[in-house]
Amino acid sequence: MKQLCLFGRIDTDKVVNVASVKQRSPFRYPGGKTWLVPRIRAWFVYLGETPDHFIEPFAGGGIVSLTVAAEGLAKHVTMIEIDHQVAAVWQTIISDNGGGEWLAQRILDFRLSRDIAMEIIEATPTCTRELAFQTILRNRIYHGGILAPGSAPIRYGENGKGITSRWYPTTLSRRIREIVTIRDRITFMEGDGLGYLALHADDEKKVFFIDPPYTAGSKRAGSRLYTHFSLDHQRLFNLTAKLKGQFLITYDNDETIVRLAEKHGFAYVTIAMTNTHHAKMRELLIASDVSWVKG
Repeated sequence: MKQLCLFGRIDTDKVVNVASVKQRSPFRYPGGKTWLVPRIRAWFVYLGETPDHFIEPFAGGGIVSLTVAAEGLAKHVTMIEIDHQVAAVWQTIISDNGGGEWLAQRILDFRLSRDIAMEIIEATPTCTRELAFQTILRNRIYHGGILAPGSAPIRYGENGKGITSRWYPTTLSRRIREIVTIRDRITFMEGDGLGYLALHADDEKKVFFIDPPYTAGSKRAGSRLYTHFSLDHQRLFNLTAKLKGQFLITYDNDETIVRLAEKHGFAYVTIAMTNTHHAKMRELLIASDVSWVKG
């Protein structure tokens, strides 16, 4: 299928100001999709009837799942994440009764200094809650929020604030407590997103948002951003082709991915966004139909 002449509800050349989007996640997540949230809303308008179940098999920072749950765009949301550190945060907030409040208060009570932060980060957590706090701490004080091996604490930060540049305890605690209020609408699972797709391909009532690590083709940005960056992209497209439910995939604008989309008969369009360095880029949106996008 060739790229479609598209029309519809969103402008592919308009860059979303992420400051205008409600921030719901406690993570500073590399490759996060805050910029995509208005497009996700447009996609749900296109889908029409409220879906029974929204699935995000590569949840990461979770902004899309959290938005869908908070705004009632689907009746229930399932988040899946394979990274054990990231999973500990979602397990604590969503699956652990009382865990979210514990984490919010732990953040509020913590007095950040470089020495104490490094002592906590270098320690072996004794339980999932402690791992969740350690993960949030690392995420907020490391360069770019990167949790992968080789990342390091911020040295200078904004206005010379160093590791305190992205540590906002009041804001983080509020976001966590807001998630707790909607956690009955969310199921979290630690595990393999591809495996979930394979098991639930026949359920036409499930809607899938697929945002895999960007490691295909020549750019391979995900290989330095994520601990679990290795992914069989061909298998992902093969599994997606078997889904009976609607799906939307985001990817690097890479010729390898375009060829995979065309091979499987998927429609695609490039859409403008800005990266963490405020450079304008284009990413791919891939689906069975992208007529809801304005080209």
